[in-house]
Amino acid sequence: MPLNEKLTNLGANTQIDALSALIDGGFMDIYDGIQPSDADTPIGSQVLLASLGLSNPAFVPGVGGVALANAIAPDASADATGTATWYRIYRGDHITPVMDGSVGTVDANLILTSVSVQAGASVSVESWSLTARKTG
Repeated sequence: MPLNEKLTNLGANTQIDALSALIDGGFMDIYDGIQPSDADTPIGSQVLLASLGLSNPAFVPGVGGVALANAIAPDASADATGTATWYRIYRGDHITPVMDGSVGTVDANLILTSVSVQAGASVSVESWSLTARKTG
């Protein structure tokens, strides 16, 4: 029999709110290179381009299984020059990873104004949201 699990809006909102609570006051590190196969995989040769602090709370409460990020302070001085391709989110200790995602200017988990990052330049987030899967 196929998997056919479906969440209600309450279930999806509860799921996304629990995830967002893990990263309240956390950090978003933006990298170049290939995104690891999962968020438990240690960073390899990818270069850290920028690190941004998340708000506390990081997200507004979920609606319809989607939570929109609160303001994210820009990194006023990027660490390195490169093309942003993925990000990793850490808890407030900036050690414990929680999730990874894609970076782009459209059709990505994290939307930046530009994926071209220059060392010493400011890096700002255009938009970021979390979405719970409502169907299995």
